[in-house]
Amino acid sequence: MPENRDRSNHVLVWEQAEMATDEGVLPAKRFGTRHYIVFMLFLGMANAYVMRTNMSVAIVAMVNQTAIEKDAEVFDDECPDTDYGEDTHDSGQDGEFIWSTSMQGYILSSFFYGYVITQIPFGLLAKRYGAMRFLGWGMLINSVFAFVVPVAARQGGAGWLIAVRFIQGLGEGPIVPCTHAMLAKWIPPNERSRVGSIVYSGAQFGTVISMPLSGLLADHGFDGGWPSIFYVFGIIGTVWSIAFLLTCHEDPVTHPSIREDEKKYIQQSLWGNASVHIPPIPWTSIAKSLPFYAILLAHLGQNYGYETLMTELPTYMKQVLRFSIKTNGVLSALPYLAMWLFSIVVGWVADWMLTSGRVNHTWTRKISNSIGQYGPAIALIIASYTGCSRALTVAILTVGVGLNGGIYAGFKINHLDITPRYAGVLMAFTNCSANLAGLLAPIAAGNIIEGKPTIAQWRIVFVIAACVYLFTATFYNVFASGARQFWDDPENDEPQKPSIEAPSHSEANGNNGTTLTHRTVNEQTS
Repeated sequence: MPENRDRSNHVLVWEQAEMATDEGVLPAKRFGTRHYIVFMLFLGMANAYVMRTNMSVAIVAMVNQTAIEKDAEVFDDECPDTDYGEDTHDSGQDGEFIWSTSMQGYILSSFFYGYVITQIPFGLLAKRYGAMRFLGWGMLINSVFAFVVPVAARQGGAGWLIAVRFIQGLGEGPIVPCTHAMLAKWIPPNERSRVGSIVYSGAQFGTVISMPLSGLLADHGFDGGWPSIFYVFGIIGTVWSIAFLLTCHEDPVTHPSIREDEKKYIQQSLWGNASVHIPPIPWTSIAKSLPFYAILLAHLGQNYGYETLMTELPTYMKQVLRFSIKTNGVLSALPYLAMWLFSIVVGWVADWMLTSGRVNHTWTRKISNSIGQYGPAIALIIASYTGCSRALTVAILTVGVGLNGGIYAGFKINHLDITPRYAGVLMAFTNCSANLAGLLAPIAAGNIIEGKPTIAQWRIVFVIAACVYLFTATFYNVFASGARQFWDDPENDEPQKPSIEAPSHSEANGNNGTTLTHRTVNEQTS
């Protein structure tokens, strides 16, 4: 195939994409700087989910359960009540605060309101100013304000606590779009499946660590128990944030100590994505892009179905099966553990499929996503027909959530395939929309089962969630693509029009060691 050349007769990096798969281009050092970046992003995602979920455990110990008025909870009588009441010891907890159930709901949701509204702004800012500092400083704010939670609750009451949790949510807003933006600059295409799975599986890892450890600290921690949850995780998050800001860099080009062979490998495999110049966001083209809508709908369906799996099935088991899975720490963490392990396995298999040359990016994403969304859909349907079998329902919950890990090698990392330069922006839009869709799951379930939590009514809840999974996964399989889209092709970029005359090469080198901020793709290959 003849090489495409520009006016200056330089080979465009875009045309060298396949060079990254040649053995001679691979960096000599297998564990490189990019692997350290991945490790830090994994820990950052774990920290983020610890901060997100620890309040749900802490609030049980914070509230005086015997002092608040409780509405009589409605239970179904279709299943025997054997073993029901094994969690009655929880009702005897006497916390410091008398907050109604509705007030507890406001406290728990305040974090997510802050989290959702900052998704898109930080995605746009990361594209313009870089993602690393927004991510590091945002998580530092989140972690520091964790120390304020006990003081706010004790001195200011529920109002101040809601404000502090809202600020924590604001600080965590950059985690997903900025992580995506950094992955786009650091990870070669044939490593994205396993790297994306590793990084985003930090969410499940953080949940697995947070739930039992938070419970242990609530019972045996210092300063009354529950405050130690926020102090301990606040310290861990602060240490990570400082280490991230001091040791990580925006991209391979700006990293001072990355090996030259690794930097060259990353730049070549990203088709010139390491170029500093990124043109304005092509909003019109994105708005017309079916591959983008495929990712968006898959993300919407994922959050709706996942919230149904993780928030409604335990309620179903309590109201209908008369058994509370939350009383068993192992069982409550088991689905997250299964999803974490399976997502890593799928990621490695997906990258093997790509590097072997047997399957292209498009089909790899579709196969992985089908496992991740059709699997839970089938599990939800089966769960609605298991009757009064507790063991079988727990098994289905674990398998369904475990298979859900396939999404990380599916739509979740697909933004990087279709548009490496705008991946963070697209993730901000899809993640914001998906989190809003996720809020609909408990609302829909609550309206369907209110006053009549029968197996038949719960079956409607599960089937609706399964249909959402099936529809969005099918739409993704029809319209998704793993190819870089034409509107993110560097060859189609309009020529830059500098406001001042660019200095000559000798002038640039003689300017006290500085270089031009905007470099063309050709200069990257010279």
